[in-house]
Amino acid sequence: MRALFIGGTGTISSAITRRLAKDPSWELWLINRGNRADTVPENVHQIVCDINDEDAVKKSLEGMTFDCVGEFIGFTVDQVERDFRLFKDFTKQYIYISSASAYNKPAASYIITEGTSLANPYWEYSRNKIACEEFLMKRYREDGFPVTIVRPSHTYDERSIPLGVHGKNGSWQVIKRMMDGKPVIIHGDGESLWHLTFNEDFAVGYTALMGNRHAIGEAFQITGDEVLTWNQIYQTIADALGVELKAYHVSSELLKHDGDGQDPAALGEPFLVLAFVAELDLLDDGAGEDGDDKVDRLAYQHRGGQGGRRDFQNRGGELVQVHEADHDGQRQQRVRTHRPDLFFGCGNLWHSFPSLCSLFYPADICRA
Repeated sequence: MRALFIGGTGTISSAITRRLAKDPSWELWLINRGNRADTVPENVHQIVCDINDEDAVKKSLEGMTFDCVGEFIGFTVDQVERDFRLFKDFTKQYIYISSASAYNKPAASYIITEGTSLANPYWEYSRNKIACEEFLMKRYREDGFPVTIVRPSHTYDERSIPLGVHGKNGSWQVIKRMMDGKPVIIHGDGESLWHLTFNEDFAVGYTALMGNRHAIGEAFQITGDEVLTWNQIYQTIADALGVELKAYHVSSELLKHDGDGQDPAALGEPFLVLAFVAELDLLDDGAGEDGDDKVDRLAYQHRGGQGGRRDFQNRGGELVQVHEADHDGQRQQRVRTHRPDLFFGCGNLWHSFPSLCSLFYPADICRA
């Protein structure tokens, strides 16, 4: 079978790419800008092209049809409209990566299923995802476009360690503060619950949907079933670093009001207490006993009854090691183009949460 991924090298898609590269039943093609070509497995075909240049895409894919097209970088309706024009007659399945942030906010229940309504007045990103879903399902109903919707939650990999609050340079700056013995912000009292999914675990569920006719016209959320408090998440990272966690617990309301133009996803979404009851159980060693797990029934035959998931505590050490190793290479490049205080320590937190830093962090902490 032949698959095409639009993207294929990001946090979610890179693990799927690696998994399919080991599966002889799939011939995988990627179409992207080629910025991470060194991460693409040798037996995966890569087309370097701007997906928005429809004429160039048609020329690159001339004469090809696909069993599955996976869209990982579709964020607005015009982008999925483009995909419909490009692939409506050339694929047997189109899998769209939406987002669990599209679910109704404020939540009527802390339990979230695929049947939970979609509405998020707080974040334009989520509203755009909802609009994309609505367009694609309309095309499915009216034109028979073979769409499958997938809604991930907080998915992480070795390049992006999960944190609730960080500045514009991502998780590294918080890890660096921990290594330097400096305090780090945890929203609220740190006891709200959060689902984490490692990208390799996500790939198990995603690949089970590929080429699966029973997934057409359906929406699925793929999440791990590990639920941790944010205190536990931060403590796991500190333990992996071998340092003491110096937590500054800050009111979630203060963080949301102090955010200087930050997306509500970074400021509000992690503060919710949510339990994603996914209809795919990544841990099950067998098919769902009660027959209610929609994706589990579809996925079991594809994954051979193998669970193999490792929890966040067991992954923490290797993730931090990889993060430190990656940073050594990035440091030389980035310090030449950025002030060190904006990359290391809390510089970006100062710019993201100015009054908060002034209130809780001494200037030497925020700017060191």
